[in-house]
Formats: sequence, C-alpha cells, structure tokens
Amino acid sequence: MKNDIMSVGDSEAFFQRFDENPFHRFIGLSIAEIADDYACLRLTVTETTPTGIGGSVNGGVLATMVDMAAVAAVFSKALPGSEPAGTADLSITYLRQAHGQWLEAKARVIKRGRQLSTVAIDIVNDDGRLCSTGQVLYAMRTGASA
Repeated sequence: MKNDIMSVGDSEAFFQRFDENPFHRFIGLSIAEIADDYACLRLTVTETTPTGIGGSVNGGVLATMVDMAAVAAVFSKALPGSEPAGTADLSITYLRQAHGQWLEAKARVIKRGRQLSTVAIDIVNDDGRLCSTGQVLYAMRTGASA
C-alpha cells in the first residue's frame, strides 16, 4: 500500500476513500456524518466483527474507532498548508461492554492548534448508551516545516 503524505487540499479525497479502505470495510467502519470540526463514524456489527468479553465489540476495534473518528474530525477543517503527521497521543476509557447492531464514534475537535489538535470522542451504541470515551492529540505539519 502506498504511503502518500496528504495535503489539506486532499481532504475530500480522504473522505471519498475512507469507506473503501480494506481495513475499514473488514471491521464495518464508515463515515456517517462530517461537519466542521466534527465527524461521526458508524461501525456496523456483523458476524465477522472482532469480539471481546461477553460477545461485545473488541476493545481494539473501539480504539480504532476513536483514532479514525479523530482523524476525520481534524480533516474536516484542517488549516491551509498543513499535512497530517499522525496521532501523537490516544486514550480510551471503556465504560461498559459495547453491544448493538451498530456503534457510532462521535468526534469533536475541542482545540485546534497550528500543529496539534485535541479531539474528544464518544462511542455510543444503537440504544444511545455511552460505551467508551476517548481523547486524541493529532499532529499536523505546516508546509514550511514539513
């Protein structure tokens, strides 16, 4: 797989390719909604979804949802001339087992800096119950320092 640096001008291409990413397809992850500084990703639970204790969605899948929702929220309104540099820090708190036909990761950029953005993420199930919360620091490079 090619590892291209994506400039902020390629945000639209990022969102178009997101649902077709083989890993996202494997776990059932897709974009449900995008707005400035906000993204909602939906995980459709199937018989192939990796599971954890009690048949709940695997914690690693939930952490992936936190990470990818944060990336999508940052890309929704990246600063001109910036390029992604990757996740600098990720934390997740598992509040309860995640069960349901689908889960949503709702990410909101709470502080956007020139190089680091802080993103808060909630994962809810199809009953609207909060299953996990997360926080991500996502790094961007400016064109001059890339």
